[in-house]
Amino acid sequence: MTANLNHYLRLWNLSDPELLAQSPRAVVYSVVQNGEKVVLKLFTPIGVEDEADGLVALRYFAGHGAVRLLAHAGRAHLLEYAGDQDLAQMVYRGDDLAAAAVIAGVLNELHRPRPGVPTPQLRTLPQRFRSLFSTAAQDEAAGGESIYVRAARVARRLLAHPQDECVLHGDIQHHNIRLHPLRGWLAYDPKGLYGERLYDAANTLCNPANAPDRVLSEERLLQVSQVLADEMGVDVERLRAFVFAFACLSASWPDKPQGSEIQRWFLTVARNAERHVNFSA
Repeated sequence: MTANLNHYLRLWNLSDPELLAQSPRAVVYSVVQNGEKVVLKLFTPIGVEDEADGLVALRYFAGHGAVRLLAHAGRAHLLEYAGDQDLAQMVYRGDDLAAAAVIAGVLNELHRPRPGVPTPQLRTLPQRFRSLFSTAAQDEAAGGESIYVRAARVARRLLAHPQDECVLHGDIQHHNIRLHPLRGWLAYDPKGLYGERLYDAANTLCNPANAPDRVLSEERLLQVSQVLADEMGVDVERLRAFVFAFACLSASWPDKPQGSEIQRWFLTVARNAERHVNFSA
């Protein structure tokens, strides 16, 4: 990875690399270009494939509600530096509802129509929900009426009659929104999807990490979903139906082992949401 780093330092005239984060998908550095702090993201072979649609989404957003993509080549993205403060800190300080209003504002900007800008080809929500549908089918074949079966039923109904479809970030949550000193709150690390905008709001009710007293509270789910619905101008019952379907989808993904703490986390959110789902949503 060092040789790869040096290549992009030379290519884009970068200096002073400092490691920010590392995962199986990417290594992230802060670097300096023309006296300004920016971000260099170097992808592994797995990460390149996983982030391909995220690159498309960043180009489409063009800095509206999201960090700017400054350059990309090979396995690297050069990005605007979003700032040091992520939105999760607001929740940890007790300002959960204010954080929800911030997320709604970011989503309103990301989802704003862009006349004259072609809509890119991205994965759709029916494709995104395949893991939930597969898990539900297995449970049905075994004769069970599990939470996954019920969530798949709700998801199919939502996806059969989509509203307000647009390019989606695909992974909106408090840790993926930071406060830029000049441009305000910006999202980063998109997955890139296309579908109903309420999908982008659903993950908010499952986050942030390290705040179980808030996230796993049914009262909190009702409060935050109402703020999101009011600020985004959407139906709160439909949003809660998306939260239920999304939380079960997240629990069904292969990287959430059966009975693991993270799977139990999502299923707790799902059960809280299900009690407030009107099946006709």
